[in-house]
Amino acid sequence: MSPVNLPPQARAKWAKTLEARTPEERLRALQEFLSSIPDHKGASKLRAHVKHQIAVLRRTIEEQRTRRRGGGGPSFSVEKEGAAQIVLLGFTNAGKSSLLQALTNAKPEVSEQPYTTKYPAPGMMDYEDLKFQLVEAPPLRGLERDAPTLSLARNADALMLVVDLAEDPVAQLSAMVEELRDVGIVVEKPKASIEIERQTSGGVKIVVMGRLMHCTEQDVAKLLTSYGMRHALIKITGEATLDDVEDALLRKPVYKPTMVLANKADLPGSKDKLKKLEAYLAGKIPLIATSAVQGVGREDLGKEVFRVLDLIRVYTKEPGEPPSNEPLVVRRGSTVLEVAKRIHKQLGRSFKYAKVWSKRLPFSPQRVGPSFILEDRDVVEIKA
Repeated sequence: MSPVNLPPQARAKWAKTLEARTPEERLRALQEFLSSIPDHKGASKLRAHVKHQIAVLRRTIEEQRTRRRGGGGPSFSVEKEGAAQIVLLGFTNAGKSSLLQALTNAKPEVSEQPYTTKYPAPGMMDYEDLKFQLVEAPPLRGLERDAPTLSLARNADALMLVVDLAEDPVAQLSAMVEELRDVGIVVEKPKASIEIERQTSGGVKIVVMGRLMHCTEQDVAKLLTSYGMRHALIKITGEATLDDVEDALLRKPVYKPTMVLANKADLPGSKDKLKKLEAYLAGKIPLIATSAVQGVGREDLGKEVFRVLDLIRVYTKEPGEPPSNEPLVVRRGSTVLEVAKRIHKQLGRSFKYAKVWSKRLPFSPQRVGPSFILEDRDVVEIKA
């Protein structure tokens, strides 16, 4: 990543964006900040990100005005359902609607006409005893016009990037990844995770659970202060440079677990294009060949979503009763105490111990403490 190197006046205008209290105030502050960003290569992604934020704010303000006037209409927001929400992104006629129809209970309009999908279309995909929500997003067609679609992607739990094997899949994928990167959405797991929380007192506190590369904690504190953040808590996991910290401060990049769906794998010549796509990805992002017409790849998708999201299923039970039929879905590495808190905050506060049934244990049930790490299909009985 190229350093941004913003001048002091630009940093001061960025600080004003943090002080904005209404969408209108934030819009004006962002417009002023955009005008102060230098026009050089290092700041190009920041400029693109700010333009995206401005486009989103304009749409938000317009929607609020429409509601105040008593107007209505379809919404771009989709309430999450099931174990996770996965957004399907792609260019027009890549076959997203056909895939959604083949994989879920949804009945989207399928047409060869370009840009048929104008609003998000959700559907539920079954996988064993789970359901995943797939949301087809309107086709990508340019950064500022894609503001609502990219906001949908930013709020999702994972992404499916759909490329068309009837066209050049590598060119499509690289264009999608670049557009996502411009608005701060990362599809490859980054080396560092950086969280910055503004606080009202206490100065700048830095917690490093990894290491800083080519900089010190004093450099990080100085950087935040130069942007007007005099009280903040910053948590750094992995290997992070000062440029990474600045990027997290300005763009707040988010990592989205991602898989690539190479659609229309039934067409002549698709195998050669699929090989080129595999070489381009080099195993960095999971790739599944699909065909909405023949159902190719359908069996692999649920399993891959479950793996990519790094989820496990935990079945709770009451004393003397069988385990629940519906699992509690949590991140891999979750502890018994975290599961207790998910069930109810009071259960977490009054936790004493738990019994766990699992095939991996030498005997079941086994009495465990709050820090015991659960695995997929474990059964838990919590004592409080």
